[in-house]
Amino acid sequence: MSKRQRHTYRFNPHTLKYEKVFVSLRDKVRRISFNVLFGVVLGVVLVFVGLQFVEAPKERALERELAQYKRQTRLLGDRVERAEKVLENLEERDDALYRTIFESEPVSQAARRSGIGGVERYAEFDRMQNGELLKNTTRKVDELTKRLYVESRSLDELYDMARNKSARMSAMPAIMPVAKDQCQVVSGFGLRLHPILKYRRMHSGIDMTARQGTPVYATGDGVVRVAGRNPQGYSGYGIVTIIDHGYGFLTLYAHMHSTTVRPGQKVSRGQQIGTVGSTGMSTGSHLHYEVIQNGRPVDPVYYFYNDLTPEEYEEVLEIARRENQSMG
Repeated sequence: MSKRQRHTYRFNPHTLKYEKVFVSLRDKVRRISFNVLFGVVLGVVLVFVGLQFVEAPKERALERELAQYKRQTRLLGDRVERAEKVLENLEERDDALYRTIFESEPVSQAARRSGIGGVERYAEFDRMQNGELLKNTTRKVDELTKRLYVESRSLDELYDMARNKSARMSAMPAIMPVAKDQCQVVSGFGLRLHPILKYRRMHSGIDMTARQGTPVYATGDGVVRVAGRNPQGYSGYGIVTIIDHGYGFLTLYAHMHSTTVRPGQKVSRGQQIGTVGSTGMSTGSHLHYEVIQNGRPVDPVYYFYNDLTPEEYEEVLEIARRENQSMG
């Protein structure tokens, strides 16, 4: 039994009859094309609406994960800032306390704050949606890591200083070079009138009067570097002895009557190294004594604390501060 074909009929008002409607191939193609195009457009619209306003479970999970990453990054930034404050406190104590105790130069700020890499180091973050937050956090972590490394090296140095404290204290020039009951401080550290040249100039030590032949003692453990009359670079000082104590300290003893040590000889604090005299450009029997720390002359009176009572120290300090005439 054959299938019956379906036909479309249309009522004709003129003939008052239903007439079969014949559709041309062109109309069929046009109608099919329209339906297909309409379907495609409708599908695209539905997909667009779905992507814009309807979240898939996987997308929602990704958004929650991204929000969690942002929170964690902010928390990490806060922790880095707190760690930075702790490190700043440690750096301040390093400079103001620990290195002061050991009389060491503080770590330079240039070494602590030097940059890391160039601008290209963080360029990869510029292409990210949340790149600025990641860039700032990464930069802070890098800077903190560098500062921690510098501070770690500094603490290693301080550890070595503490371990060698006993040797350092023995080497430090901490007594008077002439017994306190055998001398008198007459001219201190600073600008003084030269007795022979007759003009004010820097007096880089102190002058202590004593009878000729009075013993002169090493003020700390060390090695004799210079011992003799008018050594190069010390014209007018007469017989000079210079001791290298290590740790940045040198002591100089000038206008001596004699020296009883030789270059290269090791000496101990309190060991006699010569006698008081009046050699070189000198106006009387006395000892010119200097303390040089890290290449710079410093006031020797500050290193007499092992020999003097507080009252005696204040008296010597007062005499040394008077601006008068040096003895050589």
